[in-house]
Amino acid sequence: MSTELRYTENNSPRAHYRRPAERPFTASERERTTILIGGLTQRHERFIQAVFEGSGYRCEILPTPDLTAFHVGKEYCNNGQCNPAYFTAGSLIQHLMNLETQGLSRSEIENRYVFFTAGCCGPCRFGMYDSEYQLALENAGFGGFRVLLFSQDDGVRQKTSEPGLKYTLDFGLGMLNAIILGDILNDLAYKLRPYEIVPGQTDDVLGLCVQDLCEHLRTHKCVDLLSRVPSWLSSQLTRRDTLRITLSVLYKLHHHLYGPAFREVLNSCRARINAIALDRLRVKPVVKIVGEFWAQTTEGDGNYRMFSFLEREGAQVYPESIGTWIAYLLSNARLRLHTRRGLDKQHQEPGRWELRRRWSNELDFQKKRAFLSSGEWMFTREHNRIGGVFRGLTKDLVSQRELAHLARGFYHPLARGGEGHLEVSKNIYYTVHKLCHMVLSLKPFGCMPSSMSDGVQSAVVSHFKDMTFLPIETSGEGETNAHSRVQMALGEAKTKAKAEFQAALASTGKAMEEIRNFVFRNPELQKPFYPIPARHGIAGVAANFVLHVSDVMNGRARLKHA
Repeated sequence: MSTELRYTENNSPRAHYRRPAERPFTASERERTTILIGGLTQRHERFIQAVFEGSGYRCEILPTPDLTAFHVGKEYCNNGQCNPAYFTAGSLIQHLMNLETQGLSRSEIENRYVFFTAGCCGPCRFGMYDSEYQLALENAGFGGFRVLLFSQDDGVRQKTSEPGLKYTLDFGLGMLNAIILGDILNDLAYKLRPYEIVPGQTDDVLGLCVQDLCEHLRTHKCVDLLSRVPSWLSSQLTRRDTLRITLSVLYKLHHHLYGPAFREVLNSCRARINAIALDRLRVKPVVKIVGEFWAQTTEGDGNYRMFSFLEREGAQVYPESIGTWIAYLLSNARLRLHTRRGLDKQHQEPGRWELRRRWSNELDFQKKRAFLSSGEWMFTREHNRIGGVFRGLTKDLVSQRELAHLARGFYHPLARGGEGHLEVSKNIYYTVHKLCHMVLSLKPFGCMPSSMSDGVQSAVVSHFKDMTFLPIETSGEGETNAHSRVQMALGEAKTKAKAEFQAALASTGKAMEEIRNFVFRNPELQKPFYPIPARHGIAGVAANFVLHVSDVMNGRARLKHA
């Protein structure tokens, strides 16, 4: 860099730009400070709130962002941002303004509330969201309001020796269960609601399940290991810190994930859900949702309330789980290690005969690879294990290795941005395995990673001729046009589902009335957890159901118990 760039006209050194220091959230503020959360599904947020409260924090959920929040966000944010930034920032500012109208001063709001959200450093605008939130808050008159950022790379950024948000093993395990339970109950809701005989019964029952699970996450505590072992062993462990900590961690892991209290509340939820009566003879196309993380997750105006719209149009929604995204992050981090294999921390390669450095670098690589591989395996196993309580309705997480393999011919697994290769690979996976009749990709208007994915999807669609794929860009406007486009594609999906059902019914040689009467005489077939075998190449619930009922009537299969 030239001297002119490094010095001002009076020859004084230029000060390098530093991001303004943010006031930290400290431990002394914990009891009087409320953490605001938002941006996920309502069930995920309820569970996360319960974990925060169970760990001694005050926590509130922001309202689901609506169009008013979007316009507030556009007013105070920079131009050209992704609509998740507008919706989220607008919802936060709306809430703070409502607090102000209730009598709180702005200084009280800034001192008594903080916002907890996610961030990253990637090749798209998501990496600048926290800066946008701070700018919007400053423009709205809340310049001292604090944003706690959970980064995919660095964890929680809090530059203080005594942070107000302290991560413990209990807190981390609670958050793990919150994410998994939110995934599972969302999946159950969208699988049951289209077929419920009593309208509204699914939401009522799942509402009770959410209450029970929140109460467990909020109140259930794991006692210390030393209080559960004999006194002679406790005294020995007290003198051996490493052994004591290791055994305590293993004990808490087992207690949180396999303890009788957790199993009991899960089984209670299963029994509640199994009382819902279903009519699986309703022919509905299955629509798999993929796309950008926020747009495919939110349940409000941010994606035109697409899930409820699809259900009103007669479809069964197949949502994406947050667990897939977490497994992808772990898998992607593991794959990226290979690109730096052999390099030291300064990104330098040792000389040919520097064997000590080479051995040290290889050992460091193997440690990190083992850590990420075991983390991915443990998370996937735990997600599938908890989902196994509701077996018959929930499915295991799709293997990240299989998804990467499917996308490799179209999209490199190491290409960064958004969900990377997942949009492409999930479109292929759910189509070739006949798990849906249509794939709907939701993404914000102008989202760079999703635009790259859409460019690749044209090649994917031309390669798989029976694929029904529709990308929808969402913003604060254009709802009517988006719904119209979805209706057109949904017409094709409905035709597929009806043809599939008619072919299945015809193959049984039975009339529809025979099937329906048999189901009526055997109420077990109306229970949610009655296991319906999935036939290869058949995506629809009704088609698989008539084939199984026919087999039971003919004696080729036994009537099972849910």
